[in-house]
Amino acid sequence: MSYLNAYLDTLARATAQTKATTASGEMLPLDDAIDRAIDMAKTTHSAGNKIMIIGNGGSAGIASHIAIDFSKNANLRTLAFNDSSALTCLGNDFGYEQVFAKQIEFHGTPNDLLIAISSSGRSANILNAVAAARNRTIRVLTFSGFAPDNPLRTGGDLNFYVPAGEYGFVEIAHQALLHAMLDLKAGWRLAT
Repeated sequence: MSYLNAYLDTLARATAQTKATTASGEMLPLDDAIDRAIDMAKTTHSAGNKIMIIGNGGSAGIASHIAIDFSKNANLRTLAFNDSSALTCLGNDFGYEQVFAKQIEFHGTPNDLLIAISSSGRSANILNAVAAARNRTIRVLTFSGFAPDNPLRTGGDLNFYVPAGEYGFVEIAHQALLHAMLDLKAGWRLAT
């Protein structure tokens, strides 16, 4: 087997082995969890609310990509909170660990949906944002990886955990799962 095939097989395995849990810790089949996530997004939009997406570094790139795709291709009211001016202003005034929580305090309303993405599941600014969302009765969907006991893994109403320890595998799996939500919401089905 070539190195590239081994890499792609490892990536496929990590994505397929994603664990999905509810807030109470109930394990869900991945198909059911994606269906629930799609329903959460559609319900949020249909009620006149918005989807907010946060992440650092590569996860910020995923947040931006998915926010525009959800808006443009799925007609879901979605935005990413990674504007550089907002991050530097809020980081300077409140500390980097508050850059997303403050934006949720400014813009979040009850029954919005927060999608929180963190490869490690330990980023203080992501965890603080989840707490801010909870304080505003905002539903939370999480995507994490690395250690199975990371705190983000139990922070959402619905949680996706990728059992891999490399950034690339975790980030690509998060991107694929979020894109699956979009594509399946838009009607993609396996050709028969």
